[in-house]
Amino acid sequence: MSKIEIGHKMPIFRLLNQNRVEVDISSFIGNPMVIYFYPKDDTPGCTRQACSFRDEFHRFADANVTVFGLSNDSPAAHAAFKAKYKLQFDLLSDKGNKVRGMFGVPSDMFGLIAGRVTYIVDRKGIVSGIYNSQLNVTKHVEEALKVLSTL
Repeated sequence: MSKIEIGHKMPIFRLLNQNRVEVDISSFIGNPMVIYFYPKDDTPGCTRQACSFRDEFHRFADANVTVFGLSNDSPAAHAAFKAKYKLQFDLLSDKGNKVRGMFGVPSDMFGLIAGRVTYIVDRKGIVSGIYNSQLNVTKHVEEALKVLSTL
């Protein structure tokens, strides 16, 4: 498993969103993106993280930044999570954790919990920032906005 670092080109992938529509990430190159990996829908930390992106979403939208949340959950689970918390961005189903592996997202707690890592990608598809924290769930938004302000 290779690990994506700042300055690396973002891996290109296709995944189903919460509506079972295939999202080709390459079609979003040209605008900045925030791609955040999280462990599981509708758990306390993941809910706080998603809602922090929701609450600051206007700042991402105003800067033409596309936000994606990725986990191993099914499209149906994503649809329920998105509806329950009124999330404005797509949740992508990374069944089998293939994209997680492409990015080299580490697991936490001796491999028991999927890692929580946010990647900030510039207009050219280059990773410009990475924030990795399982516990500081709301800081992912703050760190993403800080990196985006420099692009």
